[in-house]
Amino acid sequence: MRALIWLLLGLSFQIFAQNSYFPKTLNMRERAEVIDGWLELRAQTVLPQLMERTGIDMWVIIAREYNEDPVIKTMLPATWQSARRTTMLLIYNPGDGKPLETMAMARYDVGKLFKKVWDKEKQPDQWKALADLIAEKNPQKIGINKSAMFALADGISAYHHDQLMASLSPKLQKRVVSAEMLAVGWLETRTEAEMVVYQNIVRIAHQIIAEGLSEKVIQPGVTTTNDVVWWYRDRISEMGFVAWFHPTVAIQRKDPESQEHQRSFSSRPENQVILPGDLLHVDFGITYLRLNTDTQQHAYVLKRGEKEVPDYLKMAFKDGNRLQDVFTDNFKTGRTGNEILKMTLEEAKAEGLKPWIYTHPIGYHGHAAGPTIGLWDQQGGVPGAGDYPLYPNTAYSIELNNSIYLKEWGKEIRIMLEEEAFFDGEKVIYIDGRQTSLMTIPRVLVPNE
Repeated sequence: MRALIWLLLGLSFQIFAQNSYFPKTLNMRERAEVIDGWLELRAQTVLPQLMERTGIDMWVIIAREYNEDPVIKTMLPATWQSARRTTMLLIYNPGDGKPLETMAMARYDVGKLFKKVWDKEKQPDQWKALADLIAEKNPQKIGINKSAMFALADGISAYHHDQLMASLSPKLQKRVVSAEMLAVGWLETRTEAEMVVYQNIVRIAHQIIAEGLSEKVIQPGVTTTNDVVWWYRDRISEMGFVAWFHPTVAIQRKDPESQEHQRSFSSRPENQVILPGDLLHVDFGITYLRLNTDTQQHAYVLKRGEKEVPDYLKMAFKDGNRLQDVFTDNFKTGRTGNEILKMTLEEAKAEGLKPWIYTHPIGYHGHAAGPTIGLWDQQGGVPGAGDYPLYPNTAYSIELNNSIYLKEWGKEIRIMLEEEAFFDGEKVIYIDGRQTSLMTIPRVLVPNE
């Protein structure tokens, strides 16, 4: 554990010590050490609390190679790219304050955490060996990853479910329950060790966004939005990260015929030449150390003679920040996503804002497990996932937009924002801050006379 702590501290120093556009990143061996260290810590600290909270005393996770359960992928060691053959992991809570037992019904250990408990020479049938072990432990609740509400908690295949049930005795079959709340809790809970590094991951994403929305990449009148999109893809790749979704770059401009705010999220034009006076928007996310970012920011392309962003755009952006404040002030432990959505929309509209909220958890997945707080096409609430409560030590992409009419442009625009934030149980903290003013292209280096 001491080695892991020093590695995390070294990562923090290395990233902040670099040029803002060229952060230091870990090599592949160092990444594996961090991932495996986090997994060990999470098994010791997160899992026991969740097993107690959900009342599940045995969690059975089964997956086949190349058809992995989303949960099992977060429990595999860093050197495993997939499950192997049929991988069965078991987590058993013996109770009475005893440590959890983490086992692999497999021919070999699954990393350092899950020790093998199957001797194929003694019992050739893997499913019979699994059933015998479950019967020996005699758990009262056997959790499996089956869920109608959360895709990420619905990882057991139909075949594996049928095989498991056929292997168990009728008495044990009656004890099989959905591990939905356990799976979501595991995926959504962030540890202190992860949060030390998460700030650096979000900082890297912010830096790449800023670099792309600069004169280094954009020549107004020549560069297109698609040019910037593919620059982002190449930049992410050359820095050793993964883009978990294809970035988008969009334009809002004064032209009254260009009604960007009326387009759906799936019908944005792919390629436009960027011009002076344009308000640019980017949606961008990376994966690093099994954690994800999802960020939306804006930049303004200065027109000839302009020294700064026009005041009317500054005020529009300020309203976007105000909507963020109204929204995050409503984060309270135990409130559901739908409750937070309803409260925020009512309060924001009472202030004269025109809000649209579609926030999601972030972590092991981009659109991660946890409470859904609005969808762009469901502002009246999201049945099921929106009824899930807010828990401490969880992270979110604070994703929303506010519409405002600009008389200077003769049209309505949207300020579309998304920033990573951490909820500690009391308050929301932006993991690496948030954008509070528009970037300019080009950057203003010295005042123009």
